[in-house]
Parts: sequence; structure tokens; C-alpha cells
Amino acid sequence: MSERLLAAGWRILGRQVRVGRAELDIVAVDPAVPARLVVVEVRSRASRAFGLPEETVDARKRLRLRRAAQALREQGALADGTPVPPLPLRLDLVVVEPAAAPGEAVRIRHHVAAI
Repeated sequence: MSERLLAAGWRILGRQVRVGRAELDIVAVDPAVPARLVVVEVRSRASRAFGLPEETVDARKRLRLRRAAQALREQGALADGTPVPPLPLRLDLVVVEPAAAPGEAVRIRHHVAAI
């Protein structure tokens, strides 16, 4: 997933970023105008037998993500010292599903400002 974001011109600040007890899958900067600090939650499923991956992000998870993202902004830097730019914050959801049939590509959906 990070490769797609990099190809789109995003700057990845960190992966699996720990903020207190929470973990943020990807923290990046989207250079689109206006630039945004983006926390990306990545969800995957082996099949749709138990629903869509999007359905796994419930109200409790959204609240934890918002709190962790805000705490990261207040910290001003990742644990490794990488500064967190003072940009508007956005929380995205990226869903990864296996190919529908052999030989097809993996299905990826990027929901902007979904959380």
C-alpha cells in the first residue's frame, strides 16, 4: 500500500507508529493542495464471507484513531524523532482484498477522510 501512496507523491513519515497504546498504520503527508497530514488505517480480509473490511472500523475504533492522531500532532514528532508537520489532519481508510479470481489484481480501495 505504501508504494501506491509514494507513487502518488505522498511522503511517508512512518509505518506502524506507536502513540501510547495505539498504533497508526501509516502516517503520511498528502501533497495535494492544501497539503494534509494523513493517518491511514489499513484493513484487509481474506474473503467477503463475513462482510466487507470497511465494516470492521466501528465507532470505538474510529474514536481511538482520532485520539491517537490528535496525540501524535500534540507530540510534534514520531518516536524516532521525525517531525510531524503542523498541517490539517485527515484520517483515511484503505481496504485490501484478495483478487476476485486467479490472475486478477488485488483489490484496493482508498476512502479519503473516511474516519
